Parts: sequence; C-alpha cells; structure tokens
Amino acid sequence: MTDPQQWLAAATVDDAVFALRPDYRVVLLTADGLEGGPSDEVSEQVLTAAEATARARLDGRKPEELPHLAAWREAYRAFGAKPQRTRPSVEALMRRLDPGGLPRIDRITDVYNAVSIASMIPFGGEDRAAYASPPRLVRADSTETFDTVAGGEAVVEHPEVGEVVWRDDAGVTCRRWNWRQCTRTGITPATTSAVFILDVLHPLTDDDAHAAADALTEGLLALSPDATSHRRLLTRADAGAPC
Repeated sequence: MTDPQQWLAAATVDDAVFALRPDYRVVLLTADGLEGGPSDEVSEQVLTAAEATARARLDGRKPEELPHLAAWREAYRAFGAKPQRTRPSVEALMRRLDPGGLPRIDRITDVYNAVSIASMIPFGGEDRAAYASPPRLVRADSTETFDTVAGGEAVVEHPEVGEVVWRDDAGVTCRRWNWRQCTRTGITPATTSAVFILDVLHPLTDDDAHAAADALTEGLLALSPDATSHRRLLTRADAGAPC
C-alpha cells in the first residue's frame, strides 16, 4: 500500500495505549517527493532558528520542568520505563542544545528535529518506503523484533512486555513510544518518501498538534518545493481523517 491517504487511513492506535493515556493523540504526516541529502544552508537556517526558540522557551529551566515534557515522563513511568535513563525523544534533544547545539544529521532529519524542539513535541521521522505495512501503536508482548545498533554492530532486540511501541508487519519501528527508532526505517540522504509521527499529551491540544504539523510542512517545502503531504490526527475517539 503506497497511496498516502489509504496508508494513513489504515494506521491504528491500540485501545490499550489509550487506556494508559486517554489524553494521547498523534498526527501522522506523510511527505512524498522529498529531496534528501546532507545538511545544507536551508536546513541549517531552520535548525538554528529553532534552537534559539527552544532556548527561549526553556528560559534556564530543565526540560522536564516544562508541563508537556513532564507529562511524557509520567507516560513513560506508566508502562514501566525509567525516563531518567531512556528519555522521551524531545527531552533528549533539548538536553543537547547547549553548549554546541544539536548535531547536524541530514537535511530532512535536521528540519523535523527543528520543529520538534520548537514545538516541544516528540517527533519521529522515518522512510515510508521501508515500511512493511501502515504503522500501529501497541503495547508489546516481547516477541516483537527491533533492529538496532549496539557497540557498532547490528543487533536485534525485543521490547519488554507492556512497552508502548510503534510497529509494522516486519517488527518494531520505534521503542518506548518515541525513545529510539529502528535502523530499517531510518531516514537517509536518499529518502524521498517519509512519515512523521507527532506525539501529543495534555496540556497540548489538537490545535497545537496541527500547528506543529503546519510548521513541519513549511520546513519540508523549503527543502523540497514540489513535495506533497497528507496528515491524519488519531485520538481516542479516532475522529481524525486523512486530509
């Protein structure tokens, strides 16, 4: 299934995840026709501006002192993770702001990292062409496979029972909700089709989620003027529809 609207329509969030956090909602945004490549002047400009915004929003505070980031720590604890050791992705990025700023990885990754820190929302960005099926967010039973790298070597891990994971038909694509993505679906300079996952908890709203998705779309168009995007908001009521 490659049609983005059909693909988004088939994505799911399991009831067990909403039982854990009824306030959870997610925007899934596809982008096709992307022009990947190494970091450049455009991605540098976007990321530098976002770093300044994030520093201003922190205003000397620790990331976990901000309400939305504190909510993610609570969500991690709810399924047994220790957020001091395996941090939500946006908190991990915020902690890397100083002294030298975030690492520059590639132009697509730099842009979605930029919008993540500016909006304080955990983002995932993955190569949609590498997916074996539309994504689904579930609580793991520990039999699932997760391909990653440890000590410079490719390894296969298994999530813990009850861990919240994104997965497709081939295995886990992201562990602990938004902590670490697998290698199989990672964005590379050759990526032309991607999916971005914007995870939101209270006190942020649906409007905040869509505003972040709008900013991401704007950043991607700055990189790739001919790119096309579609999005879907999934909530507990599953009222979101592809658009």
